[in-house]
Amino acid sequence: MEHLKELFLLLQTYLALRITVVLVTSVVLAKLTDWFITQVLRRLTNRTQTNLDDQILEMLHKPIFYSVLLLGTITATQMIDLPDHLHSISYSFTKTLIVLLWLSLGIRLTLLLLNWMTQHPERFNLLQPTSKPLFDIAAKVILLGSATYFVLISWNIDVTAWLASAGILGIAIGFAAKDTLANLFAGVFILADSPYKVGDYIVLDNEFRGQVTRIGIRSTRVLTRDDVEMTIPNTTIANSKILNESGGPSLKRRIRIPVGVAYGTNIDLLKKALQQVVETVQKEGHICKDPAARIRFREFGDSALMFELLCWIHRPEERGRVRDILNTSIYTTFGKSEIEIPYPKQDVYIKQFPQEVKP
Repeated sequence: MEHLKELFLLLQTYLALRITVVLVTSVVLAKLTDWFITQVLRRLTNRTQTNLDDQILEMLHKPIFYSVLLLGTITATQMIDLPDHLHSISYSFTKTLIVLLWLSLGIRLTLLLLNWMTQHPERFNLLQPTSKPLFDIAAKVILLGSATYFVLISWNIDVTAWLASAGILGIAIGFAAKDTLANLFAGVFILADSPYKVGDYIVLDNEFRGQVTRIGIRSTRVLTRDDVEMTIPNTTIANSKILNESGGPSLKRRIRIPVGVAYGTNIDLLKKALQQVVETVQKEGHICKDPAARIRFREFGDSALMFELLCWIHRPEERGRVRDILNTSIYTTFGKSEIEIPYPKQDVYIKQFPQEVKP
């Protein structure tokens, strides 16, 4: 009997020693991993030009440290002679803690990456400040869904029925909100393709013209020339032909001013008058000096010689105002130079008057 007691005490001592070794080993491994991340990898990240990798390392080392400790703890717990249901609960609880630990890391890491990508729009056209909340919500939904899935698996819960229900619910929501989803995807594609940006002047299908004031996920807001803001669904814009007047290498835009003068007009005098108009308007800063304005004789019209004044304005939105200034100046200058601007008129010739009717 005494021998059995001594053997039992020896086994308990041996078990306690094994548990202690496992716990100490897990602490040492966690410390070594943490040292490797904070010291060795930190030296490599310090050589890069960005601090993004430094921030990622700062977020990583604590979850890895605690994950190693938790794995060592669950390994030591499995060595203790406990009922199976207690082993299962402790094992599931530890895995849940690890999942929640990495879920927290994933959310913080996602926010860090989204902020960094938003600060570098030249590299990531798809991500704009207006679309950042969409990507943030989508990432959190994916992370939370994945975490929930792994937690359920950790507790030996069958997720097949849950996934089937989620699929049916997703189909129902898709049919109910098909227009909203269509606008949503169209908005994402517009942000990715970047046919225009906030502040650009666009023309849709050669009819609607205005300045883009906001690009949203569902719609785009455009300020018309009447200072009325219109909200256009992104699906409408995605299916339209878009003319971006603010696109290209420069904001300068050319305007054309048709000019008709009477037959018999001195062409040299006409061009001199138009050049005078150009110089006057240029001094006032309404049109560009470079490229230089051009005067072209286009055609012989039915009742007029048709010329065209081509000049460049600084911004597309100035088109209407500058056209008014040029037309006014042309009319005034032609009046002073006695250059006739023809207008439709009819001459009536009477061949003979009817003779007086005799009674």
